[in-house]
Amino acid sequence: MYAATAIPDDTPRSLKAWLATQLRMIASELTHGKPETVTLAVLGVEPARPSDGMVVYADGAEWNPGAGEGFYGRESGAWVKL
Repeated sequence: MYAATAIPDDTPRSLKAWLATQLRMIASELTHGKPETVTLAVLGVEPARPSDGMVVYADGAEWNPGAGEGFYGRESGAWVKL
């Protein structure tokens, strides 16, 4: 899992080196990292810009996409309970 290191505050050259290192670490994580789980935030409101292919977890009380609390996927412009 990627975690940024402290940002140097001494010179532009050290900042450039720090940024290059961070980008390499991120690229490595994206290439080699294999998460075993994904944790979704419980949403009480519909996402501002829903799009097909999106997966969310609705709280069912503040935001009920149709069938109560649970996982929903966006398909053909509508929320479908998974």
